[in-house]
This record gives sequence, structure tokens and C-alpha cells, in this order.
Amino acid sequence: MAGPDTIQVFVPLKVRKKNGRPKILPPADYLPSQDNTQDPHILRAIGRAWAWRRRMEAGEFGTVRDLAIAVNLAERHVSRQLRLAYLAPEVLKRLIYKRDVTAVTVMQLTECALLSWQEQEVWVFGQTLAPTLCKSV
Repeated sequence: MAGPDTIQVFVPLKVRKKNGRPKILPPADYLPSQDNTQDPHILRAIGRAWAWRRRMEAGEFGTVRDLAIAVNLAERHVSRQLRLAYLAPEVLKRLIYKRDVTAVTVMQLTECALLSWQEQEVWVFGQTLAPTLCKSV
């Protein structure tokens, strides 16, 4: 007699309610793999910066202060994040399309937006320039 054509897989998960919604929890001994994937905060910040840039270029806001008030964020935060819309094209391509992993955080990325395009690519992807490069600007 031949075996069944289906395979059953049992995964020990727990279902708990959080904020009134069911949430699936992994087993207690589960350790997520440390794969090298793009930081979603960086992608979100770049997208937000480009949206803000388009709104400012369209004339919806005259100053960064007007934009900050409209999005209910601090002016300093908005002006810093807005720098991400002016990153080098090659850096943006590698971050967004190729999803290359960066060697920097969102805050460091905003600081490095002030560098030349060649320096940005080298510093963001951690190739050869020293990490103190952004501090000298």
C-alpha cells in the first residue's frame, strides 16, 4: 500500500490576542536568522523625503517650517530627513532597487547627504573611506 500524497508539517506557534487582534507568536526557542537585508527604516525615510521634496517643489509649502507644521513633526527633523531626497543617484539605485545593505543608520545617512556623490557611495556601503568622513563636513 502506497503512502499518502500529502505531507503534514507541524509548527509550534502560539496565538495570543494583542489589542483585540490575534497575533501569532513564534516558539520561545526561535532565533530569527541574521540575514543581510535592507533596513526598512531607511527605505521609508527615503520615500518620505522624496514625497516632501515633490510637495515643496510643487509649491504646496514655501518653507521647511510650513512643511513641518503640516506633517506635525519638528522642523529640525524634517530638514534633516529632507536631505535624503538629495542623495547620489547611484546610492539611491543601490538602496532602493538593488536593496544593497548599508553600513550606516538613517541618521548617519542624512549626515552623509552633504558629501560629494562619490564619497557618499563609498561611505554608505562601507568600502574604504573612514567613518569619520561625515563628521568633518
